[in-house]
Amino acid sequence: MLTARRRSNSSTRWLARQLNDPYVRAAKAAGYRSRAAYKLIELDEQFGLFAGVSRVIDLGAAPGGWCQAVLAARPKAKIVAIDLLEMEPLPGVTIFVKDILDDDAPVLLREALGGSAQLVLSDMAANTVGHKPTDHIRTMALVQTALDFAVQMLGPGGAFVAKVLAGGADPELVSALKRHFVTVRHAKPPASRKGSSEWYVVGQGFKGLATESKDDIDG
Repeated sequence: MLTARRRSNSSTRWLARQLNDPYVRAAKAAGYRSRAAYKLIELDEQFGLFAGVSRVIDLGAAPGGWCQAVLAARPKAKIVAIDLLEMEPLPGVTIFVKDILDDDAPVLLREALGGSAQLVLSDMAANTVGHKPTDHIRTMALVQTALDFAVQMLGPGGAFVAKVLAGGADPELVSALKRHFVTVRHAKPPASRKGSSEWYVVGQGFKGLATESKDDIDG
């Protein structure tokens, strides 16, 4: 068990990091709800995720920074957000406080979106326990869940972005991504802290179900 002193030191380090973080300051100045907005903005700059996009689903959306990033680039886009956590209303975004595993989730989100998604985002993260193998398994299971949901929701040519851990997606997940997307890439945007184990996997050019790809993943 952590002592009160250790908790205090940890809190002090976190506060110092926040105060010295340029992305935290930039997010506050721009009105973004979290610094994570810049991770998606930088991924868009690298991969052109927002180009021509008008229907977007954000999985694990709270507090809403990624929704704000999409709206800033595509103000007329329809965005549907879903999370188990409550999220403050955001103009232009339809919010569901719901589990994506609920049977009615795909139907509700597609109806709210008005059609198939062109971009499915997932910044979801499993709660870590500090045991790397366990944390990796839990995170990969969450990414697989997000991918399964994206496959149901995306239209042809759509894209998928999800958080993974250092080293990227495991071979089984990469194989699944390559079956459904023309290109699959790993990326660590500059806004992702250097000490963080998070990376992102980006699949573009959704091909639909029951398709195969022999293309190799690029780092």
